[in-house]
Amino acid sequence: MLFNLLFPLADEIGVFNLFRYLTFRTGGAVITALVISFAFGPALIRTLRARQGKGQPIRDDGPKSHLLTKQGTPTMGGALILMALSISTLLWADLTNAYVWAVLLVTAGFGAIGFADDYLKVSRRNVRGVPGRIKLGCELLVATAAALLILWAAPERLSTGLAVPFLKAVLLDLGWLFAPFAVLVMVGASNAVNLTDGLDGLAIGPVIITALAFALIAYLVGNAVFANYLQIHGVPGAGELAVFCGALAGAGLGFLWFNAPPAMVFMGDTGSLALGGGLGGVAVVTKHELVLVVIGGLFVLETVSVIVQIASYKLTGRRVFRMAPLHHHFEQKGWAEPTVVIRFWIIAVILALVGLATLKLR
Repeated sequence: MLFNLLFPLADEIGVFNLFRYLTFRTGGAVITALVISFAFGPALIRTLRARQGKGQPIRDDGPKSHLLTKQGTPTMGGALILMALSISTLLWADLTNAYVWAVLLVTAGFGAIGFADDYLKVSRRNVRGVPGRIKLGCELLVATAAALLILWAAPERLSTGLAVPFLKAVLLDLGWLFAPFAVLVMVGASNAVNLTDGLDGLAIGPVIITALAFALIAYLVGNAVFANYLQIHGVPGAGELAVFCGALAGAGLGFLWFNAPPAMVFMGDTGSLALGGGLGGVAVVTKHELVLVVIGGLFVLETVSVIVQIASYKLTGRRVFRMAPLHHHFEQKGWAEPTVVIRFWIIAVILALVGLATLKLR
């Protein structure tokens, strides 16, 4: 909004020329989201605590310690992230950019689905929220709408192409299969972050790290000079998503202030589904879907641990891990919760660096 309103006045008021620079607007989005989080976080938490009473229902099939340490903590804190993220993006991004609206669509849409799920859990005092099939169906509808918008906005030569890391000249044309693939990326990323959100600060840390990595990727992909130098597939207009990623990082940092152990609030599905979907949308626009698997590798590991656990138990009657997702396995081995969280953050940083290395190793 600020770009659309103030940059046209740059000829008369020179200082408004700053709004042409993505780096300036991305920095502004980070700070704005952080300030909004700090300003509204305490009031939102008080409201959630007052309305939810006993807080988020705790699963009785999880670690027994959680029944004592996490009982009474309110959920739906993801609403704070979404508010800070949306306002900051709308303030600092170019609102004529279709990619911005596509990513906001999938983020807000998945957030609404997660909110409904959290609301049913809290109101019914039950860990079961929206039925799985209905939840997945709604996610598919939202992701499909976002994928079609992305396809409409993308240049014809890139619209249905899949870039392969480390191979500079390869762009696999998926044709009509690209839309289902894009939907799979967004829905998969959304649910992977959701599975990771099981300990205080565990999910939001890697989300921030992934957002910062994709802010850089979006900036480079959207800049013709840098894209040509790095020999990556440039996507005109994709750089605007650096603002979205900056806002996401700022909102995530602000939320982490309240979610750090011991958490004052949980993000719930309201936050985890939205953030994963948003990151998946950015990966689709920037043609770095496969790199998301590396940078967001921690989310992939958590998801795979659940799949392996279920498959092993159904086929052999034995469990591979003491408990799934993976973070609960290490809890059961005796690791303290902060130890699990910090070590998983370290893994997320390493994976992000490996993912960013693909930009140059071609």
